[in-house]
Amino acid sequence: MNLPYSDNLPINRLASVFGSKSATYKFYWLIALVELVEEGTIEIPKKKIFARMISNSWYTINYFHISFGKQDKFQTAVETIRQVENLTIDAKKHNIDSCLENSQNKETLKQLFHFDKNVPHWFLSAWFPKQDRNTIYASSTAFENDCLYALHKEHITINPLWINYLKLNAKILKDFCYWNLALFLQTRNPNVPDIPNKLIKPATRNSLIKQTNDYWKNVFNKLGYIECIFSGTKLYFDEKNFAIDHFIPHAFVSHDLIWNLIPIERNINSIKSDNLPSFHKYFDKFYELQKNAFEINKKHNPKSKYMEEYLSIFPNIDTFEKQMFSNTIQPLITIANNNGFPFMNE
Repeated sequence: MNLPYSDNLPINRLASVFGSKSATYKFYWLIALVELVEEGTIEIPKKKIFARMISNSWYTINYFHISFGKQDKFQTAVETIRQVENLTIDAKKHNIDSCLENSQNKETLKQLFHFDKNVPHWFLSAWFPKQDRNTIYASSTAFENDCLYALHKEHITINPLWINYLKLNAKILKDFCYWNLALFLQTRNPNVPDIPNKLIKPATRNSLIKQTNDYWKNVFNKLGYIECIFSGTKLYFDEKNFAIDHFIPHAFVSHDLIWNLIPIERNINSIKSDNLPSFHKYFDKFYELQKNAFEINKKHNPKSKYMEEYLSIFPNIDTFEKQMFSNTIQPLITIANNNGFPFMNE
């Protein structure tokens, strides 16, 4: 994925910024700059940029538990700030920005301005190769080499030559950053599925109404009731005393495939949240319920698109082998736990 071309700007320098990287800082720095320029801000306080970097990485770290690597301090900063500022895991981006921009908490300021040590000037090293911090600061104030911005102690000023380019190509620039960020994070999370969809908080979670009415309703109708695998409570379709649950949390798998969905008692669903089920305690019950549901729907509606979703586990759709299912579920639970997802309280 290449950056948009310009006749009068050194795009090659901007592209080369990402040639060497050991952390995610440069990606989040540029995303923040582009967002703020889109909003009409040209002289930008550093604190505002650092706050935006934190809010843009908030969901990826707090909800999806993606590892940024040992050298990256984003996770420490985000986790510390969340506790200090009493922010929730699913806090809205504009609320995080506002909180951090106005915060005078010493620990919050320490975490934010940790990024000031290297990020603002090393980002410009493509324009000023082999120069030290002081030289880059001094040279940038005159926009030498048509650099992207001028550095000052507490703020930066976007070079007027770059403003239209940043505005006109804002979406492409952000997509460029997120694409390369996804590649960078995937190497540090090789067993974690769907990294690209874990970089930006979706506006809303997908509804599971279709899975309920088009798939699980058939099971309720055939069996009369479904027993919750966690509590043993009898669940009835007409009483709506159930919720459709992701056996392995959505925050890890990032999909709504039918082989990971089951009805469970509504209040258990709230308690379970994004915690992991014990494989040894619950897999057998989970498998039996999934197998029964599969066989009922295979007979009732064999051409349903939900039947095809099992193909990622069972190459032969006519089989529903327990060991094959186990070989998918158990590693996912182990990897999710290794990435910070806790187990349910028993």
